[in-house]
Amino acid sequence: MSLDFTGMKTQVLRDDQIALPASVLTIGAFDGVHRGHQALISRAVTEARAAGVASVVWTFDPPPKVFFGRAKQLSPVSEKLARIARLGPDYIVLASFCKSYAARSPQAFLDDLARINPARIHVGADFRFGAKQAGCVTTLAERFDVTLAPAVLCEGGEVISSTRIRGLRAEGRAREAVALQGSTDAAALMSGALLTQDMRFGEEFDVRN
Repeated sequence: MSLDFTGMKTQVLRDDQIALPASVLTIGAFDGVHRGHQALISRAVTEARAAGVASVVWTFDPPPKVFFGRAKQLSPVSEKLARIARLGPDYIVLASFCKSYAARSPQAFLDDLARINPARIHVGADFRFGAKQAGCVTTLAERFDVTLAPAVLCEGGEVISSTRIRGLRAEGRAREAVALQGSTDAAALMSGALLTQDMRFGEEFDVRN
């Protein structure tokens, strides 16, 4: 895990609060913020800093699979935010995933993203969005410049995923699950929490002007 030492806090915002003149964006459920997620987010942060634009992590609470009852949540949202903040993005957009949000069209989601003017979007190859998962990477790429994240493999050659970690936990293989997720002790999580500034209950944040 690459850590941020700039001293700047990561602002946590609702999806309806933020507008930016330019950004580099990564999107995902990021449940557990495992080593694959960490690589994806770090890549976007590094690119944004090189380009001199804002880095944005767009995620959901609860994760869609959890909302639909298809999976058990790996970590509470407070831990997720702390783990992401330690990677150094400028902003975390935390969209509230509820029944009405799940019913939104892919176009509505794309319109949300357009408000932060992403120069590039980094996502996993299996990324889906919109009602009934009608939107996919191809849909996203019709409107934005998209880069697909390469798979991150564990030492055994298997792809690191939240599903894999859940399976290991269910089998009582906690040490292997931690190895894939990446251990973060209580002190590290506290430092990550201190790197965040929760702005979700404030006014809109717009730096386009």
